[in-house]
Amino acid sequence: MNLTRAAGAGTDKSGDVLVWAEPGGSPVQIEVESSVADLFGGAILAAVQETAAACGVTAGRIRIQDKGALDYVIRARVETALRRSGGEA
Repeated sequence: MNLTRAAGAGTDKSGDVLVWAEPGGSPVQIEVESSVADLFGGAILAAVQETAAACGVTAGRIRIQDKGALDYVIRARVETALRRSGGEA
């Protein structure tokens, strides 16, 4: 999937994550901002990388603002942002 426009998913509320995906260079650039980065930064990054790979994204930029979201919430928000950015409804 090619990212063709900027798109987002999620909220900045506690227990959620705000994800922005936009076109960019290869490989995929991922920026993670999280209040729990010291404890779970690696797991958050891995979840984003795995979701991007599963969606077939090889180039672009993904920004994460985590507010303590669980793994499945992060994956769902990333997938939604990527689909929106790739032109899927």
